[in-house]
Formats: sequence, structure tokens, C-alpha cells
Amino acid sequence: MLDMKWIREHAEEVRVTVRHKGIELSVDELLIEDEERRRLKRETDVLRERRNRLSAEVGRLMQEKRREQAEASRLETKTVNARLAELETELRAAEERFGVLYELVPNVVSPDSPVGRSDEDNVEVKRVGETPIFPFQPRDHIELGELHGLIDVPRGVKTGGSRHYYLKGAGAQLHRAVQQLALDMLLEQDFLLLDVPLMVKEEAMQHTGYFPLGRDQAYKLNEVDGYLAGTSEVPLIMYYAGEVVEVEAPIRLAAASMCFRSEVGSAGRDVRGLYRVHQFAKVEQVVICKADPALSNTMLQEITANAEMLLQKLELPYRQMAVCTGDMSQKTYKQYDLETWMPSRDAYGETHSSSNLHDFQARRANIRYRDEQGALRYCHTLNNTAVASPRILIPLLENHQREDGSIHIPLALRPYMNGLTELRSPEERPREHV
Repeated sequence: MLDMKWIREHAEEVRVTVRHKGIELSVDELLIEDEERRRLKRETDVLRERRNRLSAEVGRLMQEKRREQAEASRLETKTVNARLAELETELRAAEERFGVLYELVPNVVSPDSPVGRSDEDNVEVKRVGETPIFPFQPRDHIELGELHGLIDVPRGVKTGGSRHYYLKGAGAQLHRAVQQLALDMLLEQDFLLLDVPLMVKEEAMQHTGYFPLGRDQAYKLNEVDGYLAGTSEVPLIMYYAGEVVEVEAPIRLAAASMCFRSEVGSAGRDVRGLYRVHQFAKVEQVVICKADPALSNTMLQEITANAEMLLQKLELPYRQMAVCTGDMSQKTYKQYDLETWMPSRDAYGETHSSSNLHDFQARRANIRYRDEQGALRYCHTLNNTAVASPRILIPLLENHQREDGSIHIPLALRPYMNGLTELRSPEERPREHV
């Protein structure tokens, strides 16, 4: 969240951000509710002070045996208490109305972020690697998965419903391999690995900025106050919620976890294959650092470079995109997406995302540090998808396929695949002796 005093002083900038991010919020209404709650708070404080003085006065008068004056003060105290009860009720209602609006206020956007309405307005920063030109009709990842016995969507749908799947054999191995490769890369850079809760409280989703606007994307758990996390960013940030941390060196956290998203609003989109599914795995990077814009921007470049290194090790062509205002979430200050070439889509598809949130998320989660003068300040937080699977299997299988149906396994993955160098087409596999 943003500091309310800052919002009052920069109301027009907030209005512009609300419009650019497409959030339904009246900043004017927010300011009116803010003024009303502050007025009621002032009146309440005055009456509480008056009540305390009267209570002390009653005690003093009774000690002095001035019973008539004490009774008059006691009656006035009752009148003050009655009015105070009314004001406190009004204040609670005003604070509730204000809180609903305040939670919708978006983070401001970096000056160099492009302005736009959707991902179609994102701006390409660079391309890395050559997209393949096949001298044959390439198969998509589902065809390749069926050919090699890697993927079974029909049984996934039978078991879990639409957008579910099974990964089998080498498909499951690849799924694990890309995650372990990403983790090993992060461990080499002194990231602290955590195994995190997959079930999180509602307040965890609120404190990390995923609620209220992302509520429809989360799976609610019946009978308990909890949700299935759509990213380990939530439990990683919550690890330090409400704490004063040491950030002389940035805190680097990583986790590999299963993730769950309802994909509400995506009906009819990406229905074939593994691009948009309800259950997936992610290796997440989270950084918590000082509230220094230059430092957090450096951290943004670092975590994005980590994701790029992973794609380069997987020998995949990709491009980096500067995300526009309309494609950003409420909490994001600056964002890059990495899109990897997917032959079956004849286009780049998003596989990674890096975000700098400045102190927006830390304010919600109350994560602070002491600066050089000893004053408490809110940290800057950042996050990045080091790898998400099975989506990464789409470009991995499709870009590395050969005409005979075999699939090249990148050098960096082979240690995690028991030294396997390729997935061979069925007709080339050695036949078992009967």
C-alpha cells in the first residue's frame, strides 16, 4: 500500500495510476472517507481526553468530600460516554469504508514503464537466440508428449477435471530437472532455500497484495481460513511479516512449490496443452532489501538475469518485454516478462516474470529495517519466476524436436536426467527381447 499522507499530497498521480492500471476506484471518494475518519478520530480523541479528566476529577472531588460537585462531574461523564459510544460506532464504520477503498489503491509505476492497456502494448527490450526453422512439419508439445509417453491429458481431465494432466516417465523427469537446475543456480548465488506452506491464511494473501483484486484467482479451502497459494512469493514474503529485518546485504530467498490458480476469466483461452493449467510448479526468487530505488532496480536486473541464464542453459530463444501499465498488477512498480519461443503458437509465450514492488508490499506485510540513523523504514521487495513447469516444457519439447520425432536434451539438463542426451523416437528405441 501507499502512505496515505503521500496519497493526499499526490492525488492526481494516484488518479492517473488508477486509470492506467484499470482499477475501479474513485480517488475522490477515498479522500472524502479519509477526511471523515480523521475528523471522527479527532472528535473521539477529544472526548476520551475529556472523559479521563472528568474521571480523575470525580476521584479528587470525592476525596475532598465535595460530593455535590463530584456527582455533577459523574453525570457529565455519563453524557460524554454516551456521545463517545456513538462516535466510536461512527468511527468504526468510517474506517471500514475507508479500508475497503484504501486496499484498492495501486502502487505507482516507474517513469520508464510503457503506458498501455494490455499485454499487446508491452514493449520488446531485446531478443536472445534464433527461432528455429524446421525443414519438416513440427509437432506440438502434446503430440510429442503422446509420442514419447510424457504427457497424458485425458486421464488428467478424468481425474481432476479440465486443465489437469499427468506427466509420465521422462516427462516427469524433465519437470523435476528444470526445477532442480533453477534451484542449483540460485543456491550458487547464496539464495536461502525454503520449503514453504502451500496453504496460507487470508491475511497472508492480503498482506502480500494478492487480495482483494486477485481473490477470484485463488482456491478457497472449505472449513478453514485458508487458500491454496498461487505462488510461493506469498509464504516467502510472509516469513518476515511484522518483523524488523537486517538488510545490510539484500535478503535472497528461493522456494520450489506446487501452485494453484483458478484461471477465472480464461475460459476458451489456451485450452489445448499445458500453457494454462490449474496446478503447476514454480521456483520463485524473492528479494528483500533497503528502500533504495537504485539498489532495488539493480536487484530487478539481477533476478531477471537469473531467469535469462536458465533459458540460455535450456538453449531456448526468448525475448525480454517491458510490461505496460495496463498489464501490471496492483502492487507492481516495474515489471519485465520473459517470453520464450513456442513453435506451436508461432509466437513467444510468457514463461517468466520479474517485478519490483518498492515498499508497497512491505507496507502491507509490515517488513521494516533500521536505516543509518536508526529510523524504521519499510523495505523494498522483489520477485521473479526462475522457472514454471509444465509451461516451460512447451518450448523445451517443441524447439528441440527433430524430424524423426526424437528430442534433444540440453547439456545443462543431462546431469538431472541420468545422463540422457535425447529422447529417442519409438521406432529407434532398442526392442526388448521376448
